[in-house]
Amino acid sequence: MTLAVMLLPAGAFGADLSGVKTVYVLPMSSGLDQYLAVRLTAASVLQVVVDPRNADVVLTDHIGQNFEERLDELYGAKPKSDDDKNGSTPEFARVTSGARNRGAIFLVNRKTRDVLWSTYEPPKGTAPADLNRTADRIADKLAKAFKGK
Repeated sequence: MTLAVMLLPAGAFGADLSGVKTVYVLPMSSGLDQYLAVRLTAASVLQVVVDPRNADVVLTDHIGQNFEERLDELYGAKPKSDDDKNGSTPEFARVTSGARNRGAIFLVNRKTRDVLWSTYEPPKGTAPADLNRTADRIADKLAKAFKGK
């Protein structure tokens, strides 16, 4: 028997980030959002917008029901698909957490609400220097994802 192995470049199964230009950064634990906004802008990774309606994507440190409710506040409820309208899509219980997961960062398409990219980069501490270094690492990883590396 012959076994063929096809090697694909890293990120070959990742989401397409080519149309993403602007990001709205939601508030994060310890003010990490502020450091990320600075790093993303300074490194020209994405244009950070202050009006969520002008964003292609949202950057957050948590997902789940609270996040979905926040998106509903910002953008209105997500339109139901035909399956949802006909009742053929089963309802699933949502597992939620009251606390944010320190270190997890998600880039979410604001229209489809799909997670396009994520990373885990826990800060060493809450001091400004620690948060700045963490934001640097996250911005570098995101920049590499946009370059397809």
